[in-house]
Amino acid sequence: MKIKQGDTIEVIAGNDKGRRGEVIKALPQEHKVVVDGIHMVRKHTEDGSDDVIEKPMPIDVSNVMLVDPESDTPTRVGYTQTDDGNKVRIAKDSGARV
Repeated sequence: MKIKQGDTIEVIAGNDKGRRGEVIKALPQEHKVVVDGIHMVRKHTEDGSDDVIEKPMPIDVSNVMLVDPESDTPTRVGYTQTDDGNKVRIAKDSGARV
């Protein structure tokens, strides 16, 4: 999965389309990410009180795109190797390291 924890993403499909946030948690086995402030649901607490909390739920990784650090626009992610042989992520639009 090309989206990692701590990345800034933009939602490209669904009710939150156009909104941006930071990835709190990546779930590669489920192909989903949890993003701060995106795809929020209201949950009643289980202790019997009338408290309702808002909690972010996972969103499929196909509905988000990484934000390019240089141009501040959504971009696809690619991989390239550095001179010392390490694999690094790059933004397809600008070629900048992510």
